[in-house]
Amino acid sequence: MTEHPSNPNVEELESLFVNNPDLDQLDAYLNRFNPIRVMRMEGMELRHSNILAWLLDPLESHGLGDRFLKAVLSEALRGESSKGCPSALDITQADLQDIEVRREWLHIDIFLLSRRNNWAFIIENKFHASQSNGQLAKYIQKARAAFEEEEGELDIRGIFLTLHDEEPEEPSYATIGYDAICDLLGRTVQAEGQSLGREVSVFLAHYIEIIKEAAGMSDEHKQFEQLARSLYRQHKKVLDFISEYGSSTNFSMALDDAFGEGWEDKDTIVVGKQSIVHLWNGGDRFSFLPFGWYEALGDEGYNWQGCEKWWSGYPVACWFQMFNDGNEGKGTLKLFAEVGPLSNYDARRSLIENIKETAASKNLDIAFQQTADNEGKKYSKFLKKNTFAIKDVQDIEEISKGISQLLQRLQPVFSELVTVLEPMIEYGEKVDE
Repeated sequence: MTEHPSNPNVEELESLFVNNPDLDQLDAYLNRFNPIRVMRMEGMELRHSNILAWLLDPLESHGLGDRFLKAVLSEALRGESSKGCPSALDITQADLQDIEVRREWLHIDIFLLSRRNNWAFIIENKFHASQSNGQLAKYIQKARAAFEEEEGELDIRGIFLTLHDEEPEEPSYATIGYDAICDLLGRTVQAEGQSLGREVSVFLAHYIEIIKEAAGMSDEHKQFEQLARSLYRQHKKVLDFISEYGSSTNFSMALDDAFGEGWEDKDTIVVGKQSIVHLWNGGDRFSFLPFGWYEALGDEGYNWQGCEKWWSGYPVACWFQMFNDGNEGKGTLKLFAEVGPLSNYDARRSLIENIKETAASKNLDIAFQQTADNEGKKYSKFLKKNTFAIKDVQDIEEISKGISQLLQRLQPVFSELVTVLEPMIEYGEKVDE
């Protein structure tokens, strides 16, 4: 039976709450104003599609013309010339001012039509939701059928936009991630400079902030995660007491149900036939390493340059995350695995290539995006079949069941990648004892 946290004394409470500059800094960060967050729209796929459709329309009020449109299409089609027209180079040289933007036409998230160039683009936006079987191929069939009576053959390209590096089930679709959207939008806004209206500039700054946090690109967010972990280590007794007797999320209670009481005080947690090493948890996330990965990476005896502030410093990490779909209390539980921001590009590329080779030979549920091993890329997720639909986000037992089932489903991945991770030791720096 786990002991309840003992009552903190007055000095311990004062140390945390009275004139604590770290706490004040964290409070200011959490309470910063962002209208998209205020309206609770940051996780709503529909709202992201609306904003992107607005940004992709050259004639809309943002003042970007077709600069952002061409940047997105050319980036998505980079390296895709063998799959048909148009290519990335075709996009950069074209005049796309005539683009017609349609929302939810034939149930397609965003449909772009350029009659001048005889091009059409189907953009399927997956912010949190998963693909449906045959969905992507069906959209192309419907679009072709709608234009079959018009003169001239229309080139239709599918583009799969994803937050979590998911590969499209339909191989003809090009892929682009929200990390690229964030980067391209930031560069476009910077290039336009003072020509943008003040209201547009402020709105786009807020939107870029939302995407950065959702895509794990926000350095500021990572810094405050580090600060939060530091505060927890310094004031563990007080914060454990607050957690015990204050509010508790359904996700944290589901972790209690899945891992057993007292799991937060253990370094290694046994779930069914698996052992995992607890790295960090907070809010709607729980980060860990499969025990075999932890051993392969030298326990806590090595550092990897570039990963010092990422999770707990390892070149790979796994985590559970709960997403509220905003649809009658439904949600999605996802289990992620990701190669992190190793400074050594050769080491990072080699690790990704070895994971791919092992996945192919062992038929593992792994798929990287095509840009995963590009130089400059920092974060590359790679798990497939990593979602569990939650019918009721208030149902602790259902969330707990999802945690256990995802761990069991992806256990072959965790086991087979142990030998892939062992050579990474040579790229680590031995920690002085």
